[in-house]
Amino acid sequence: MSIFYVRSYLEKLRASIWPVLRLRQDRLWEVDAWRGIAIGIMVVYHLMWDLRSLAGYDIAIRSGFWGYWQTATAGLFTILVGVSLTLSYQRERVARPTGSLWITYVIRGSAVFTWGLVISVVTYIALGSDEYIRFGILHLIGLSIIIAYPLLRFRWLNLALGAVIIGLGPVVRMVRPDFPWLEWLAPMPGSGVDYQPLVPMFGRVLIGVFLGNMLYSLGVRRYKPVDLGDHRPIKVLRRMGQNSLLIYLVHQPVLVGILFLLGIANW
Repeated sequence: MSIFYVRSYLEKLRASIWPVLRLRQDRLWEVDAWRGIAIGIMVVYHLMWDLRSLAGYDIAIRSGFWGYWQTATAGLFTILVGVSLTLSYQRERVARPTGSLWITYVIRGSAVFTWGLVISVVTYIALGSDEYIRFGILHLIGLSIIIAYPLLRFRWLNLALGAVIIGLGPVVRMVRPDFPWLEWLAPMPGSGVDYQPLVPMFGRVLIGVFLGNMLYSLGVRRYKPVDLGDHRPIKVLRRMGQNSLLIYLVHQPVLVGILFLLGIANW
């Protein structure tokens, strides 16, 4: 049985970054399109980060306009994680009405978390021990997939818990605890780039679970959107959304390579 789980994990690891060349029609187009928007604005933000760090441009990436841009990007990503979790849970429950689905989400979350560890290693080599990504968006998403499982069938409970966890964020920042071994849980000073601890970010995932259960009962829309799914710009966003993890993993090497080829960046 353990070999089966290992094989399932390795398959999920491979499938999570396998390119989707033809649009999948069994998915909600608007969710994929929003995910495409999220990955697009993330790429823009990281381009600004590269221009500041590698080209010396005076861009305030942690405050002001770009600070809000980063906050909006991370918020959209995490809310969509919650929405997607409810959709996958509802589909799984149609196929398996009874029994625990826990191991399914452990495997799925572990695969995403593994890619987060890969990013940690790569950024440690590239940025050094002070700036590397210790607990970034992929670590957050992977762990959230696992720990959100017991809550996926609830609506208002997730809204309440999400609000509480988000509200704890400013409180913890005011206290400014300095326990590096807890940096995955709550905001700690000096925790590298792309830092996304569970408090407050997991609260946004739970808000997404609430929205998913409100908007998509049993995986079916409870509203009637204007059908834009076959419009060319939306198709582009959908394709980006269906390849979001792959884009996340490769976009920075591509951006940095382009900046060096253009003579803009300096190591």
